[in-house]
Amino acid sequence: MPDAALPLLCPVCCGPLSRAGVGAAAARTLSCASGHSFDAARQGYFNFLVGKGTPFEPDSAAMVEARVNFLSRGHYLPLARAVAAAVVPSLGEHPAVLDSGTGTGHYLRAVLDASAAAGRPAAALGLDISKFALRRAARLNPEALNVVWDVWRPLPLADDSVDAVTVVFAPRNPAEFARVLRPGGRLVVVTPRPGHLNIVADLTGMLGIEESKEDRLGQAMAEHFDTHSAAPVDIPLELSRRDAADLALMGPAGHHSDRESVEARLAGVPEPLQTGARFQVTVFAVR
Repeated sequence: MPDAALPLLCPVCCGPLSRAGVGAAAARTLSCASGHSFDAARQGYFNFLVGKGTPFEPDSAAMVEARVNFLSRGHYLPLARAVAAAVVPSLGEHPAVLDSGTGTGHYLRAVLDASAAAGRPAAALGLDISKFALRRAARLNPEALNVVWDVWRPLPLADDSVDAVTVVFAPRNPAEFARVLRPGGRLVVVTPRPGHLNIVADLTGMLGIEESKEDRLGQAMAEHFDTHSAAPVDIPLELSRRDAADLALMGPAGHHSDRESVEARLAGVPEPLQTGARFQVTVFAVR
């Protein structure tokens, strides 16, 4: 829940948000001095999207289920560890982390575990536009605050409020990330590299990765950030057809594909399917 290490702002009036009530009730309601109040859903997340919500399409329940299935089998564990290793050195005296586009909370879980193991347990805020994803995130990361929010809008956090921002396969709002990061804080961004999952992509119709993607990332960040470090993370994968279907459906292709059609394309493909995940973990420092 919000405390001195995680100063939340009301999405309506931008005033400070605090816990309302006492005891167990304090964990269920956030309110500001102007009287705006937000109650947690029964699954444990909050919805800050008031009014018209967002024009962007959130991940569906089927996409989230595919992601949970795939990630729970440990295929991307090396990536989760790499993200956590990039975050922990930036944590200060009162550690706080923003996971922007938290999804099911898989990568934030690794960060929270690593920060606790280092003796610096962090307050955390996970943002996503999918309520289906946040139901899972709230279950996986009950100590974090999990909130439905559109990251293209001003973030519901005070200036200089977090030590690290993580963005794993999610939209990036450089100006807002720079605003909420404390001096010396770090932005950790994960992007796929050319050749990522190429065999599964060809079989299932997933989109390929542009050769210029890494250059465009640096250009998009350049107004607010300098590149601190960049490291590849390559993961060889041996997948069942079920794994491959989950992998295809858990990402953007899941918005326009269904399991029946993807499994039909994979029918008869020999198991295991051998492919490779190719990521770049880039750490940025605020200019």
